[in-house]
Amino acid sequence: MSDFFQNGRIATLHNLTDRPIEALEEELSRWRSKKPMTLVLPSLYSELEGPALSHIIDELAQIPYLDEIVIGLDQADAKQYKHAKKFFSRLPQHHRLLWNDGARLREIDTLLDEYGLSPREPGKGRNVWYCLGYALASGKAKAVALHDCDILTYKRDIVAKLFYPVVHPTFDYAFCKGYYYRSANNRLNGRVTRLLVTPLVRALKKTFGPIDYLDFIDSFRYPLAGEFAMLVDVVSSIRIPSDWGLEIGVLSEVHRRYSDERICQVDIADRYDHKHQKVSEDNHDTGLSKMSTDISKSLFRKLAINGVVFTQETLRTIKASYYRIALDLVDRYFNDAAINGLELDRHQEENTIELFTQCIMEAGDSFLTEPMERPFIASWSRVQSAVPSILMRVRDAVNADNAE
Repeated sequence: MSDFFQNGRIATLHNLTDRPIEALEEELSRWRSKKPMTLVLPSLYSELEGPALSHIIDELAQIPYLDEIVIGLDQADAKQYKHAKKFFSRLPQHHRLLWNDGARLREIDTLLDEYGLSPREPGKGRNVWYCLGYALASGKAKAVALHDCDILTYKRDIVAKLFYPVVHPTFDYAFCKGYYYRSANNRLNGRVTRLLVTPLVRALKKTFGPIDYLDFIDSFRYPLAGEFAMLVDVVSSIRIPSDWGLEIGVLSEVHRRYSDERICQVDIADRYDHKHQKVSEDNHDTGLSKMSTDISKSLFRKLAINGVVFTQETLRTIKASYYRIALDLVDRYFNDAAINGLELDRHQEENTIELFTQCIMEAGDSFLTEPMERPFIASWSRVQSAVPSILMRVRDAVNADNAE
């Protein structure tokens, strides 16, 4: 059960009473006529064969207020795409499957590449970007929510709680971020948020002094949560990172365009568990190593945009400050786990901090030596300006794939 304390820069909407999901859904069903809702599901084909997605679809099938579900499918050949169509056909809501590896969407990718606007690398960012583009093209939504397809503890409450703040008729939120705590097998999880993002943000504040953006990020209880909802106007205007910096990048874009009063976070689950990334100590191009490097660069880029100057000397200061803050936080996490009867391996926590320290320095070196790197995918507003027919082309390509 959550507390009611409001801290930080943005509104926090708590789970105080375990309100029945039917009551939330009844209100959302009444509001859908003025604010129709689309849910986006970025998925790898492998997740169709995993332990989570079938249950997620069973839960989604019970939702009465969704106007559309848009599913982005990555890493699927023609046979797998056909299987995916059958798999998702259990959904009673209007839904569309984006075959990102299919010829029609690849043709659109080639067209955008001629303008220098195609996503630079495959991955979740590219998947989400095309799904949001289709949501704009279909014209059905006034609000769009997104969550991952590997949530092992999934309940349909997640969708209702994400949408509620942005479609409520008297609320004025344009963007809502989900939060929760991570645990599985009696162990406290959420390593990248606990051991990288929180101590790194606080080390940056200690190094550079008070900065509006860092206070904003530090206000989120789980800044790396992959679950969020937004009004459709937000969808067309933000740029999305193509790498593991997606969640931080989206928050950065929302911070750039909206006041704190238009942004909130909501408690969407008593407990949350999904697929875990490998630490990858020996290969910094995969797993938590790649994730922590991309996230660190995302933070450095945003600070540079705000006029912060990075040098090798400041990077060394950031590293030293981060390391000390992260180690101090391990004591708090250990104590918190102990009082709740959860396990926490101090040795593994400190090993992970040492890995993240290396990744922070690698991210800083990359940021300083590759100033022309373009990690963001263009906003759909810019793409429409360059190719006015692009949304129609995306819609027609997706509809043709789904008709076959």
